[in-house]
Amino acid sequence: MYDLWRLLLTVVKLYEAVIIIYCVFSMLYSFGVLDPRNRIVAQIGRFLGSVVEPVLIPLRNILPSFGNVDLSPLVVLLVLQYLVEPFMARQMMSSLMG
Repeated sequence: MYDLWRLLLTVVKLYEAVIIIYCVFSMLYSFGVLDPRNRIVAQIGRFLGSVVEPVLIPLRNILPSFGNVDLSPLVVLLVLQYLVEPFMARQMMSSLMG
């Protein structure tokens, strides 16, 4: 059971990294640093969007609008860091001890 919790915690950490990469990518894309006509850039953007957007869209509907500032990735990262990870760490320790 310990290995399962460890695997889930690793998946959560990887998803956090994907969210951060998505935020940096979208910022570079919106400032024109990345060329939207480049096929590789477009494929990376579609992949990141398909992984991250299903989680962010419901939060955008709940959160109030702050103009062009999107706080939904921040909310997801905070929830993962301060709720999900400690829960999984506790479950890992309890499965290791008992």
